[in-house]
Amino acid sequence: MSPRTVGRLLRLAGRAAVLAVAATAVVFAATELLPGDAAQLRTAGRASPEDIAERRELLGLDRPAAVRYLDWLHGAVRGDLGRSLAGGKPVTTLFAERLPATVVLVTVALAGTVLLTAAALTLTQLRGGRHGTAATGLAAVPQPVYAAVLGSVLAGLLGWLPPVSLLPPGGSPLDDPRLLVLPALTLALPSAAFATALLRGALGDARRRPHVTDARLRGLPAPLVLRRHVLPFLYAPALQVTALLAGGLVAGTALVETLFAYPGTGQLLVSAVAVRDVPVIQAAALIPAAVLLLSMLLADLVARRTMVPGRAPDAGRALPQAVGEGL
Repeated sequence: MSPRTVGRLLRLAGRAAVLAVAATAVVFAATELLPGDAAQLRTAGRASPEDIAERRELLGLDRPAAVRYLDWLHGAVRGDLGRSLAGGKPVTTLFAERLPATVVLVTVALAGTVLLTAAALTLTQLRGGRHGTAATGLAAVPQPVYAAVLGSVLAGLLGWLPPVSLLPPGGSPLDDPRLLVLPALTLALPSAAFATALLRGALGDARRRPHVTDARLRGLPAPLVLRRHVLPFLYAPALQVTALLAGGLVAGTALVETLFAYPGTGQLLVSAVAVRDVPVIQAAALIPAAVLLLSMLLADLVARRTMVPGRAPDAGRALPQAVGEGL
């Protein structure tokens, strides 16, 4: 590995660390702006002001917000995410209990997103680049609409799936894969539409290249043109979009897990916001930020190795152009 590559890696890692810290700072500030705190909400208005003040001191909430954030950040750097203000359990323990279920859900949703996006782009290519604008409209549909439609049809009308995804104590979602279908589809469908809308521009750019036009004029089959002449120019933007979606899927689990009663970290985040459990909220915000930044870092490194020789600059610029043309 050359010194230039090492230097670039260090710069990317440093930037990722700064962005992760910035994300936690924004989440902490937003939480501080919410009315009430953990001491007040836990007493439900039944305690006297003196009791609330004592509880705030016990929980460390009487200290300035900046001091509390810096203390949390110092612990997070050392691997200590603190203790829940609601139950007193270590935050790492809470997430260790729920993280496997979320990892399975996000993995299934990401795999579904990749397959659906590949199918949509292939269909667009085989139809000469037409009918790709529908992805933009589907990407604009809110997640709750997907959840309502899928739940009504697959669970209510057809009765194929359970309406909620409650897991038995100590159970794994893989023990009953049906529990994953509704939340995974709710995550995958809008993500695939969004990815298709982004990559449609890159696909159109690749289709307009002279060598692709020449291949079509020579009568080569459309699938062969797609595989040999178009796909190499989609590798870099596709990796970047996949990295973007990975972080978005982790963040999107909060709504989906709550709607389908799926016991993952997203549902834990919603519960923590309700009681202003700041250490849990901070940890829940750190996970998607870390996943997104790490994925983007890996995608950037892999994309540099998969760019077409002699055409790398154009492939590297495909995603920004895709954003403009697709949306």
